[in-house]
Amino acid sequence: MLSYYPTGSEGSRILAVFSFPGKSHYGMHSALIKELIDRGHHVTMVAAFSLKHLKLGQNYTEILIEPVYDFWSDIKAHFKAKTIFDLSTIGVLENHFLLEVLGFGTTEHALQQSAVQDLINEPNPRGKYDLLLCEQFYQEPFLALAKIYDIPVVTSGTLGFENHMSQMMGLLSPWSFVPHGFTDYNDHMTFKERLLNSYYSLAEDFLREYHYFPEMDKMVKKYFGHLNVTIPSVSEMEKNISVMLLNSHIPLTTARPLVPGIIFVGGMHIYPPKKLPQDIQQFMDGAKDGVIFFSLGSNVQSKDMPEDKLHIFLDVFAAMKQRVIWKFENESIPNLPENIMIKKWLPQSDILAHPNTKVFITHGGLFGTQEGVHHGVPMLGIPFYCDQQLNLRKSERHGYAISLDFLTITHDLLRDSLNKLIYDRQYRDNVQRYSRIFRDRPMGSRETAAYWIEYVIRHRGAPQLRSAGLDLKWYQFYLLDVIAFVVVLLLAAILVVRYVLKKLLFGISSNRKIKTN
Repeated sequence: MLSYYPTGSEGSRILAVFSFPGKSHYGMHSALIKELIDRGHHVTMVAAFSLKHLKLGQNYTEILIEPVYDFWSDIKAHFKAKTIFDLSTIGVLENHFLLEVLGFGTTEHALQQSAVQDLINEPNPRGKYDLLLCEQFYQEPFLALAKIYDIPVVTSGTLGFENHMSQMMGLLSPWSFVPHGFTDYNDHMTFKERLLNSYYSLAEDFLREYHYFPEMDKMVKKYFGHLNVTIPSVSEMEKNISVMLLNSHIPLTTARPLVPGIIFVGGMHIYPPKKLPQDIQQFMDGAKDGVIFFSLGSNVQSKDMPEDKLHIFLDVFAAMKQRVIWKFENESIPNLPENIMIKKWLPQSDILAHPNTKVFITHGGLFGTQEGVHHGVPMLGIPFYCDQQLNLRKSERHGYAISLDFLTITHDLLRDSLNKLIYDRQYRDNVQRYSRIFRDRPMGSRETAAYWIEYVIRHRGAPQLRSAGLDLKWYQFYLLDVIAFVVVLLLAAILVVRYVLKKLLFGISSNRKIKTN
């Protein structure tokens, strides 16, 4: 199919910047970089984690950021939390500040690297690269590299659709039915939810414009200000992104207005299942009542779970017929029940693909929920922060998941929820129906992403996809000037009518007095 597309981008030189040290994010990054290498492109990548294990060959050059930045220490200090489990109660706007904190620390750490400094201070940048590819995740100062090398930009968003993406792509998102990504609202909101959704969405846009961007602009000036290149503000650089590749896809996102430059490529990290390690394969094959797979991802670690909650899970698992495979980071649970296998790392997608997997216990990260839906496995969700609540509430409403609050989990609640997911057939029927929808696409997600990257390279940018809304001032974008004009007009009309009525009434009163006299 791809052979019918115009050529002209083969063997292009791509500068990729994926500096955020989130291990789960690298599922998408590594899949995208491998696809580009396989298609003959040359990629120089600023990486938080090495991809050398993929053996990408001579077309791949890696600039590794070392040491790996511990952004969770910054976040826990900011919120005065002992562990990530303490963050499960933070609110919508607090999640915005959480992302600000990790953005400031990880970006500056990456910019300080000597090899990154060499990229910034390249004496002959023009013509060295054809495209800047970078993550759309609170690392905006790196967009300045596109100005230095005079190349177009494609970004990839691992978090899926975020509220501010409509503003930065020139689209006024209707808050009446598009929920903010950190709420658990659906697209049929009550009046109160619409009111709060509008508040959260508008507040985030203002926080970005007047708090977040000024701090990032200071960072741009600090690390790029000495160059003989005019570097615009971060908000202006965002508006010159040609295409944004989003880790999202129907039916895992609600229907919403889009512009042509926003491309859904959710599930890019999912490959056909590989053979499992022998011990895991035997453990799963021998599970006549099925397997429960338990993983809280790479950031939320089961080893940090409070003792009382840990014993709830162990007690419930020990009493079940099913076997349990649990990603437990230090592999040191004393008196481990025979039906439980624990490992520091597990091939998540391959385990979910096994026919004996009955339930996936997950924190609700987007990568994990996509894998659960792709492989048709019902989910028990335990959300902690950011988009996890929305992902799991959406899954719950679609009828293939149950979402629990970590702080209120009890033996009975956990056991009953697992039994419902295992034995109530509707949960598996629903997730398999959504799996068929999620897989049904005209072209695979990796092929779609590569096509649009090559499209931008072929045309040296994509101004034809750009919305004119990006050229408006913020008050014009939100039609505040029009609303103000109409309000002033109405007030003026009311004052005129009031004045005329007052004059008429005064005239009638005067005439009566004259006649009386």
